[in-house]
Amino acid sequence: MSIRLQVLLDEEELQAMREYALEQGMTLSEWVRQTLRKAMHLRPGDDVDGKLDCVRSAIRHEFPTADIDQMLSEIEEGYGSGP
Repeated sequence: MSIRLQVLLDEEELQAMREYALEQGMTLSEWVRQTLRKAMHLRPGDDVDGKLDCVRSAIRHEFPTADIDQMLSEIEEGYGSGP
């Protein structure tokens, strides 16, 4: 059994979604259903192994860094040197 879901959007959002759905070759209703299904599968916390793999990959890299006070000073100096 299908149940209707009502969602309130402003006109610009609705128009952008309609255009995107059309570009994908589907109705707005089908695009919304597919997008909601995808969102349910991407819930944070569901893929603990995937998160751990990302962390393990990140810690294999080394990047140059400096003392925090030096970095903050250089950032502040950069604000005044704009175009």
